[in-house]
Amino acid sequence: MSMPLILADDLDAPLAWRDGAPISRRQYLADLHALAARLPAAGPMLNFTADRYRFAIGLGAAMLRGQGSLMPPNHKPDTVERLRTLFPSTWALADADAPALQLPTIHHAEAPAPLADGAASPPLPEIDDAALAAQVLTSGSTGAPVPHAKHWGLLVRNTQAGARRLAQQMGRRDLVGVTLVATVPAQHMYGFESTVLIALLGGAAFDTGRPFYPADIAAALMRAPRPRMLVTTPFHLKMLLDSGVPLPAIDLTVCATAPLAPQLAARAEAALAAPLMEIYGCTEAGQVASRRSTEGPEWHTYDGLLLSGDGDEVIVQGGHVPEPTRLADVLDVIDARSFRLLGRSNDLINIAGKRSSLGHLNFHLNSIAGVHDGAFWLPPDPSGTGVVRPIAFVVAPDLAATGELHGTVLGALRRRVDAAFLPRRVVAVPALPREPTTGKLPALPFAAWAEHALAAAKG
Repeated sequence: MSMPLILADDLDAPLAWRDGAPISRRQYLADLHALAARLPAAGPMLNFTADRYRFAIGLGAAMLRGQGSLMPPNHKPDTVERLRTLFPSTWALADADAPALQLPTIHHAEAPAPLADGAASPPLPEIDDAALAAQVLTSGSTGAPVPHAKHWGLLVRNTQAGARRLAQQMGRRDLVGVTLVATVPAQHMYGFESTVLIALLGGAAFDTGRPFYPADIAAALMRAPRPRMLVTTPFHLKMLLDSGVPLPAIDLTVCATAPLAPQLAARAEAALAAPLMEIYGCTEAGQVASRRSTEGPEWHTYDGLLLSGDGDEVIVQGGHVPEPTRLADVLDVIDARSFRLLGRSNDLINIAGKRSSLGHLNFHLNSIAGVHDGAFWLPPDPSGTGVVRPIAFVVAPDLAATGELHGTVLGALRRRVDAAFLPRRVVAVPALPREPTTGKLPALPFAAWAEHALAAAKG
């Protein structure tokens, strides 16, 4: 069985917008066929371009040649070298002006492919269900990339379920005509699913860029035709709202990668005059559930997905997850279709016999008025006594300037978390070392940064 690469009911409808100008689905088909003719015989492909449209061209062209795309957590030289060890035939797709790469490289054409005269259209690609579309690579505890295969048929079913949920939240039948502006890269699984695939398969169109600074995000939203949607992360959303930049009204905000504080969700809905929907997912199962953040803490699974188990032993199956798959989080399962998220299995901490998660603590820390950003860190416990106390690193310049940081943070946390998890120290820092693309704090780099920040604070 095969499925189309792109929804092509109207080939003159836009797939993308670049600087306010539309790029049609017909043009996309011409561009991917032209690129596919130039690709190496074997893959996989490592897609380096930051341009969302060119990423989509590369994805489609590689699948036409029977090749998958590698999607690592970053493109640092060490990561690329590890990928070459895992996949010796890897080649790179890059923009014409990209710096030299330590891989065989194909460059994007600088001009669009010519369109056929008259009514003729490029062939519409059909991709086999079982085709390997992507290898999503996560960093294991050793830092080595761990591949997770994503096959086309399951990606299509996941995208269709996500598109239905997004359209439902917007009060629409489908996403045809919706414009997406995203602060997350196409190379990240969330950005891949919620921008590139949603456009290819759901009828939406994406802005080709990835605005980062608040003024750039606001400008991209302003030029995007309505109905329009912002696809972002808690980190980028908080930065946008705290900036004070005037924001245009939109029709939906979509947020993922970490649970969103309800206060921030309410601020976003007021500032952007649109509902906010969070997406819950994981590398193993893809997108699993969503919630309207201002309506309560419960998540609701996508069509066909059912949960079993509870706590840190929760299994999801059905829909686009044909095999029972364990989720890497601690859930309070309400019924087979709804749950509350308690934290990541790998960030659970145990202090004096009591359990919590760093995600849960960070959620409450970032809900405190005056805290721009914050994260808990649990120092090593060389004695093995289990009584080490966490440390809170906090970006709160106004509170720090008035000397109220420690008292304000501890006072607020006492009302929200068990006393065992109150931070031993509250350390004021100018910024946290978040990844600019996703806003995450990878465990190993964050631990090294925390040690250095503590040493600097003591000095």
